[in-house]
Amino acid sequence: MNLPTPKVLPARPVLPVLRAERIKFTTLRSLWITPLLALLLSAGLTTAVGAWLGGADPNIVDDPGVGVFYGLNFGHVALACFGILLIGQEFNTRMIDVSFTAVPRRARLYGAKLTLGALVGLAVGAAGTAGSFAGYAATVPGAWHGPAFTRAAVAGVLYPPLLVVFCLGLTALLGNLTAAMGLITPTVFLVSPALGGLPGARVLAQFLPDRAGQYALHYVDDPHVVYGHWTGLLIMALWAAAASYAGLRALHRTK
Repeated sequence: MNLPTPKVLPARPVLPVLRAERIKFTTLRSLWITPLLALLLSAGLTTAVGAWLGGADPNIVDDPGVGVFYGLNFGHVALACFGILLIGQEFNTRMIDVSFTAVPRRARLYGAKLTLGALVGLAVGAAGTAGSFAGYAATVPGAWHGPAFTRAAVAGVLYPPLLVVFCLGLTALLGNLTAAMGLITPTVFLVSPALGGLPGARVLAQFLPDRAGQYALHYVDDPHVVYGHWTGLLIMALWAAAASYAGLRALHRTK
């Protein structure tokens, strides 16, 4: 007895999948408003702090990188939420099953989400860095000078997409929006900075992705940090790559 051959769904090309993710991004308010909020916080708070405290706070004056990227301390929380929501919303509503049906090759679907997240993060990084430097330099002289300017500017552009990719990958690994929000956002906003201020935990905390990435934004060397500024950005990139790979493996196991 000859059984009918099961129909195999054709693989979706890359560009239509990426286009579908772009449509989701532009039509879902929670997706496009979080990177916009990150941009406004990053550039806006830096300009405000530079105008109010730039001439009085020695930490800001001595290391322009701290002042230029002050707003990023708050903006990167919105970026983390964006990375989580890119895939976490679909887990929460079980629309991920529909996405898997439409795009059977899960790596292709996941790659489209990572690409979209990285591109949006890159746009936020470029615009936020330019706005932060412009706003800070208008109030505090010296932000545009020094050998560390180019490195800090490049790191400012690359930090947001790396953070988005890291958070998206970790959310795919967890497979749960609530768990990702409960784990990632407090760590980025509260736990990681607090650990960085504790002498006993400082050595380990400096290897966390956000701590390492933000060190590349500084102009001045920190004697307590055991690696260089560019190495900090590399450490964050390794975290993002590891999270992306772990997320892909988890998606292949998801039923």
